[in-house]
Amino acid sequence: MFQGFSGATVDFLWGIRFNNERSWFEAHKEEYQTHLLAPMKALSSEVYDRFHERHPDLPLVSKVSRIYRDARRLFGRGPYKDHLWMSLLRPHEEGAFAPVFWFELTPDNWSCGMGFWQAPALTMAKFRARMDRDPAPMEELTRRLNRQDRFVLEGPEYRRPKTPSAPALAPWYAKKSFSLGHEEAHCQLLWSHDLADALVADYEFLLPYYQYLDLLEGDPDPRGE
Repeated sequence: MFQGFSGATVDFLWGIRFNNERSWFEAHKEEYQTHLLAPMKALSSEVYDRFHERHPDLPLVSKVSRIYRDARRLFGRGPYKDHLWMSLLRPHEEGAFAPVFWFELTPDNWSCGMGFWQAPALTMAKFRARMDRDPAPMEELTRRLNRQDRFVLEGPEYRRPKTPSAPALAPWYAKKSFSLGHEEAHCQLLWSHDLADALVADYEFLLPYYQYLDLLEGDPDPRGE
């Protein structure tokens, strides 16, 4: 069972940010495994089990990211990430793009949410086409989002936003890709089991948005219409 992160977790994350090299990491590898990787895996497993118990029909798996950067994409950065995340997502299918639930921990803060890492143009075209065909469901989800102040719509925007089918949907049309995210500085929640409770509750709130987006994969390509 997840028991919380600790000050040692944050100390390691700051350490790897300022000492991003193999010799330092190897000397502190046990700290990484004990204070960051192990509790992250425990959190991922518990949140997945509890969420799956409530929604056994969702074809999700849990994953924890690697701390090692892809050697082909270092771009002058060190070989290690200074953050770690867990996610609940559909098993990977070649050519498929689906939304994910996530939690991420960095030296500075933590965040959680649901959305796309980087949605392809086709996925966003399907999203807009679905709103054009029937704006009412997404209008209701927009009102639901606007009634709370925990999650915000995030993501890169088009230089020339698309024209929405309804004014309330304009923020969604403006995005090239997006997520609904919450971010805050380190707080007491991180150090206790209460974090698992909070994530399960957060993912419950985000579930209707996930279900709307997850169905986009089966929609026809609207770009040739």
